[in-house]
Amino acid sequence: MEEAAFMEEALALARIGMGYTSPNPSVGCVIVKDGEIVGKGYHHRAGTPHAEVWALKEAGARAKGATVYVTLEPCAHYGRTPPCARALVKAGVAKVVCAMLDPNPLVAGKGAAILRNAGIPVIVGLLSKEAIKVNEVFIKNMLTQKPFIAVKLAQSLDGSTATRTGKSKWITNEWARKRGYYLRSLYDAILVGIKTVEADNPLLTSRTTREGHTAPRQPARVILDSAGRTELNSLLVTDKQAKTIVVTTAHCPAPKRQALEEAGVTVLLTPLDKTDRVDLQVMLTMLYDMGIHSILIEGGSTVQGAFFDDNLVDKIYAFIGDKVIGGADAKPSVGGLGADELSESMELIYDTAEIHDNNIFIEAYNKNREGAYVHWNH
Repeated sequence: MEEAAFMEEALALARIGMGYTSPNPSVGCVIVKDGEIVGKGYHHRAGTPHAEVWALKEAGARAKGATVYVTLEPCAHYGRTPPCARALVKAGVAKVVCAMLDPNPLVAGKGAAILRNAGIPVIVGLLSKEAIKVNEVFIKNMLTQKPFIAVKLAQSLDGSTATRTGKSKWITNEWARKRGYYLRSLYDAILVGIKTVEADNPLLTSRTTREGHTAPRQPARVILDSAGRTELNSLLVTDKQAKTIVVTTAHCPAPKRQALEEAGVTVLLTPLDKTDRVDLQVMLTMLYDMGIHSILIEGGSTVQGAFFDDNLVDKIYAFIGDKVIGGADAKPSVGGLGADELSESMELIYDTAEIHDNNIFIEAYNKNREGAYVHWNH
């Protein structure tokens, strides 16, 4: 196997932990001796041993003189676990290849420095683009102290989410729905507006049990509800598989806020924005402070539009069905005010495009998003 293949193996291990490790990064590690993998590991969840520790444990004495492939620079600080860089020095490894440096200011090259000072060569940058994608949430968190925001669009080829009479089931196919459940498991929270709750009474759960795990990871459910219209018998209130957060304003009567809290819902009160609704910027700060560091927006046209209008979107997952709905009164997938000039439109960087069962799946990024990390090679 070539070096890139060993790093691919480490990246595959890192992806197993994606979402589960929040607020920590997802990291995979492979230890290679004489061309053979002798130890593997990945970070399972926050507070548990890091990837390098698991890999060193499996490798045992064979780690001495071995090459370590790790998707993120080994940590240098004492947190809930001791520093991995020192564990690698103690094990006597011969070389460390890491895909990228850690954007965490507590690490940021210090792990590599510990290794180099011990006489261990450190190579940085192998498959860095793939490693950055695995930890795009963590990177934005470290660089901006703000949550990573992704939007899921499910639409016809001409950009509609429903006909003029409101019919929307099903524009996309079964593959798209299953992929959507998987995407939910990657994020700390799923966000919708009150109209979606009233129209669909959704559960917003992940139904995907991923490799290496025994049950689906359930994100928190966040409802934008400026006036407190969430019914106490709605599934998002009565279902206890995951936390539900209602974000509201002074338009919500105090007795309703109390009733929601007594039903086990967390209620956040934000100021009113210029449209007399929840102030999204304030809400995102409150959610981040609660430990919600990534959000998948699954709201309707109005909610999607609000996030685009405020330039809060980092990533887009677009599912495009095999239909053209047409009609000036059909519901667009992104509402809101929109751009006056093309020059004001959000520019995108397309990352992947795939066809599955005659539906198209596209991943794209806001070209000018905050917290994009490209300076990895030091």
